[in-house]
Amino acid sequence: MSCAIAAVSSPIFSPSPRKLSSIFSTPQPASLSSPPFSVLKHIRTPLNGGGKEVGPPKMSSALKRKRPANIDIPAMSFEFNNDMTTSKFGGPTEMEVEGEGYSVCCKRGRRGSAMEDRFAAVLDLQGDSKQAFFGIFDGHGGAGAAEFAANNLQKNVTNEISKRSEEQIEEAVKEGYLTTDSEFLREEIRGGTCCVTALIRKGDVVMSNAGDCRAVMCRGGVAEALTVDHKPSLHEERQRIENLGGYVDCSHGVWRVHGSLAVTRAIGDRHLKEWVIAEPATKVFKIRPDCEFLIMASDGLWDKVSNQEAVDLARPLCVGGGKPEVFSACKKLVDLSLTRGSTDDISVMIIQLTQFVQ
Repeated sequence: MSCAIAAVSSPIFSPSPRKLSSIFSTPQPASLSSPPFSVLKHIRTPLNGGGKEVGPPKMSSALKRKRPANIDIPAMSFEFNNDMTTSKFGGPTEMEVEGEGYSVCCKRGRRGSAMEDRFAAVLDLQGDSKQAFFGIFDGHGGAGAAEFAANNLQKNVTNEISKRSEEQIEEAVKEGYLTTDSEFLREEIRGGTCCVTALIRKGDVVMSNAGDCRAVMCRGGVAEALTVDHKPSLHEERQRIENLGGYVDCSHGVWRVHGSLAVTRAIGDRHLKEWVIAEPATKVFKIRPDCEFLIMASDGLWDKVSNQEAVDLARPLCVGGGKPEVFSACKKLVDLSLTRGSTDDISVMIIQLTQFVQ
């Protein structure tokens, strides 16, 4: 599980990120693939304690050491691909972004050497400010699958939707997930990723997940879970795996597929692909006036914070008089999970649903 990256597919969108804090070792120059628009152009970086807004941070090349000659200096590179910032080695330890209608805060857990979480935020789909795609991707076994899904899932889902009628929206999302999974497996990259995504269009939210990333909506102050965690302890999932000739077992209180993976659905995980499927669970609901905001987060949050606790903490900052402080709500949720002992990567995104009411 790793840091997060925002996908922006429309040159109209200006996400106005709040802050990007990363810790690297001996960085190399960034590699650019000339996207039409880059999130890093709007980074605010304090200079000598000041608050002057500047462009993307300059990255200097690491000098090659001559003595001793046998030292191999670790390197890190960043590149832009499909309007996303992707880390090939390691990556940032945290990321904080405040965008139009959403905010996100991601932080590396204490038990990992690099963050494996990623996120995507794509606004102004088809030039419509009321259409958007959001996703949280919780990687395991490396960040490769999370990065790949954050880069490709939205376009695959959108492509499938264009082929079908409105009544087939759930099938289109399913095929988008499965296509992304197939494409990733051809890359021969290790690991996998859980996903939770929200496609907002025509006044509806198409909510999907594969794995244990979760979405919770605040409806008039009441927490409403919109997804179900796909874990081996879930009877339906355990039965599905056993019917396919697999097994699940419990070790130290944690149920795992073949004694290995603690989730039953994910993109990737080649060695368990027969049983760990990428097919998402999807539901569609209309955005009503009492649908206030949506919290999407990795299990780094939900393992320590209940659905209603998350809503109760975030609501005073997201709803009511004055300017909403959505980013502060994200950060408070991350900090709460940390104070309760979470060692996992934590990614929290809050979407203001009222921004997308038609």
